[in-house]
Amino acid sequence: MVKICCIGAGYVGGPTMAVIAFKCPAIEVAVVDISVARIAAWNSDQLPIYEPGLEDIVTQCRGKNLFFSTEVEKHVSEADIIFVSVNTPTKTRGLGAGKAADLTYWESAARMIADVSKNDKIVVEKSTVPVKTAEAIEKILTHNSNGIKYQILSNPEFLAEGTAIQDLFNPDRVLIGGRETPGGQKAIQALKEVYAHWVPEDRIICTNLWSAELSKLAANAFLAQRISSVNAMSALCEATGADVTQVSHAVGKDTRVGSKFLNASVGFGGSCFQKDILSLVYICECNGLKEVANYWKQVIQVNDYQKNRFVNRVVSSMFNTVSGKKIAILGFAFKKDTGDTRETPAIDVCKGLLGDNANLSIYDPQVTEDQIRKDLSMRKFDWDNPIHLQPMSPTVMKQLNVVWDAYAATKDAHGLCLLTEWDEFKTLDFKKIYDNMQKPAFVFDGRNIIDEQKLREIGFIVYSIGKPLDGWLKDMPAVA
Repeated sequence: MVKICCIGAGYVGGPTMAVIAFKCPAIEVAVVDISVARIAAWNSDQLPIYEPGLEDIVTQCRGKNLFFSTEVEKHVSEADIIFVSVNTPTKTRGLGAGKAADLTYWESAARMIADVSKNDKIVVEKSTVPVKTAEAIEKILTHNSNGIKYQILSNPEFLAEGTAIQDLFNPDRVLIGGRETPGGQKAIQALKEVYAHWVPEDRIICTNLWSAELSKLAANAFLAQRISSVNAMSALCEATGADVTQVSHAVGKDTRVGSKFLNASVGFGGSCFQKDILSLVYICECNGLKEVANYWKQVIQVNDYQKNRFVNRVVSSMFNTVSGKKIAILGFAFKKDTGDTRETPAIDVCKGLLGDNANLSIYDPQVTEDQIRKDLSMRKFDWDNPIHLQPMSPTVMKQLNVVWDAYAATKDAHGLCLLTEWDEFKTLDFKKIYDNMQKPAFVFDGRNIIDEQKLREIGFIVYSIGKPLDGWLKDMPAVA
């Protein structure tokens, strides 16, 4: 029986290994992590992450050919193929701080693999890593090999949170990069045979190592660039009276452009986009490509500008102050159908409003109060470190109240900010909400999910990103 071990039981490792176990009953899959709490959660009825369809798969396979364990060295030693899916946070100090990926956890994993291995291994990069990481890992393993042969493969994930299981079941492509040597090609074939249990052969792309590593960064950079492009247009639409949804629809009808990732919003979030672009910027700078680095930096700068612009709209609309006013925040996750809050635009929006002494009442159907408080008290990039290195207890913020109902969040509020496009927010009784809010009652739609005309008829003053401005807002500055 082929044995697979995945180091790291997070958003990538857990779902990916669960699907491999589900699709390949003849393969034994072990997911290992040093976090006792995380492994305990994977072995419980309350999984540590929320993904539609994940629980069913884990329940069917767990204890049969899918195992979650803290016995890291045992399972690594026994495995034929080792996936490494550990954190690669952005460095917060030292060379490349704020841009470069910190490979400390990757290096530790590689040294541990070398220490415990007793037979030849295929080591697969599953984390998003900078180009040439495989080369560094290869050197560590080779210099500590004790006669054991290692083949390094790059197999980046292209999952979208909220649809991860669907993406794993029916991927656009599976990318496998390896050395162009007989040993490297044999390793590629071995991993290809795993995926071939359910992925059509024409969707399994084989490349060299460096192309596979760069493809992941490039894919995320291109997607983020589209979001920043339409968000930049949204600012121009507001200034000119155009409607960004009409503009993006017209642009998306061009088959060369396509319609995906053209929805204007308060900004992009998630664990990958910003981190991967910063990593790309750092690689460009290290290779003397200053103009290329500056080009990709601008994608992040527009994203930050969009979040700041949204906060400024809220404050300027409400008589240029939100001090002491209750503002309801509906949605905290970075997008719907996930509980993930990493780099969610809601963090910067909430911090901006708290900075002006607003009182926030937050509701999200999947995010806990502890997580919200932790996110609002952490420094940038702290979220990407293991839990034991994150702040132990969230800072107590008296201006913050987390509730479990949209109507409780909006009761007696002066304004309402929609920051995540949860489906339930589209069907709220806005007449009831309006009746229970302070007047004038403001709605700031950061996801363009409501019918602004209907809300205006109820009596709300409405701001929707990139839409023609409410008469109330036309003379208000968009940028501080």
